[in-house]
Amino acid sequence: MRAHAPRLRPLRGRGFGRTRTFAGTGLAAAVLVPFELAMRRISPKTRPRVPWLFHRAVTRSLGINVVVHGRQARGGGILFVANHLSWADIPVLGSRILAAFVAKSEVAGWGPVGWLSTLSRTVYVERERRQSTGEARTAIGDRLAAGENVILFPEGTNSDGIAVLPFKSALLAAIEGEGSDNFVIQPVTLAYTRLNGMPITRERLPDIAWIGDTALMPHLFAFMALGRVRAEILFHAPVRRGDFPDRKALARHCHTVVAGGYRRLMRGDVA
Repeated sequence: MRAHAPRLRPLRGRGFGRTRTFAGTGLAAAVLVPFELAMRRISPKTRPRVPWLFHRAVTRSLGINVVVHGRQARGGGILFVANHLSWADIPVLGSRILAAFVAKSEVAGWGPVGWLSTLSRTVYVERERRQSTGEARTAIGDRLAAGENVILFPEGTNSDGIAVLPFKSALLAAIEGEGSDNFVIQPVTLAYTRLNGMPITRERLPDIAWIGDTALMPHLFAFMALGRVRAEILFHAPVRRGDFPDRKALARHCHTVVAGGYRRLMRGDVA
């Protein structure tokens, strides 16, 4: 269970930001979703690119400028391991990485958000049911073995943006077992560093990070009114599962590089 978060403080109203977000997202959905459904009927095995385009449209509509550092691993069957701060991480990372996300099962019931998530072939995890979690791990492993990319948030929840939470090695169980040594894992750091051109301070982090018991829709509406947000993605050197004796060592390595990258991005030390 996530800890209680401080209440979001009132922000300066920017009605245009909300109008821009709704208009941009609605237009993208109206154009891209029917096209995606049609393409799946024609070629069901094709890796979906429409969600990638949709995430790009959403980030622009939200006023998020995405800056990328480092080199993204190319090819298929890559597990991207990233830190997690907000619901906004999904369109930000999804706009730059062609991959399916791993999410908690409740997301599937979030109305249009859940429907779009399912359309994007999200892998759902019911954390309260051990059997379901095992099935999700198998699904992740099968996706990777089939050459599909997957994005995993091994913190298991959203952080408050102050620091990166420890990575749960159990969430990396999908890449264990026979034939897993060659699975490629790329650590990825995500940080929200500027708001309307100014560095984001600790006091403003609750406006970005979606934490505690804060309801989704109020946070979403407040985010729309913020203005221009700069998100930075730092791709670290990819590794292979066989480079580490066990998943705990892999989790520690990924956490070390992701957390170090987060500190650098928040300090502005990454060119």
